Amino acid sequence: MNLKIQFVDTNYISQIWPLVEKYLLDSLVEGAEKQNIDPCYNIHHVQGFLTSGQWLLVAAVDEENKIQGAMTVSFMNYPTARIAFITLTGGRLVLNKDTFEQLKVILRQRGATKVQAYGRESMVRLLQRTGFRPLTTLLEADL
Repeated sequence: MNLKIQFVDTNYISQIWPLVEKYLLDSLVEGAEKQNIDPCYNIHHVQGFLTSGQWLLVAAVDEENKIQGAMTVSFMNYPTARIAFITLTGGRLVLNKDTFEQLKVILRQRGATKVQAYGRESMVRLLQRTGFRPLTTLLEADL
């Protein structure tokens, strides 16, 4: 299956939301709830971040223009880099070397100089195939 990676303009988030919500919710549940991790936001917050323009929505579309997956990205500015941070990724077979190259173009167009993501072990293995490398381990404690 050949997929095309497309960003979704903020003005169209509400129209496309019913088509991507399940992919993002699956990612949120698999990544957090099943592992008893609090991501500090829920699917309704995700929709709010997207409709307000704080996050970017990217969709993976097949040859028949059917959405096969979705991704959300936030951006952080540092003195020497603009980080595109992948917050959620859902769908089957949406991340490979080709789709990652397409994603990099979209992120560069928005000024990103690096892309980062947190990931459980299975996601780390998948992302390493596209050129990601593990940098650190996030640790957390409730206060």
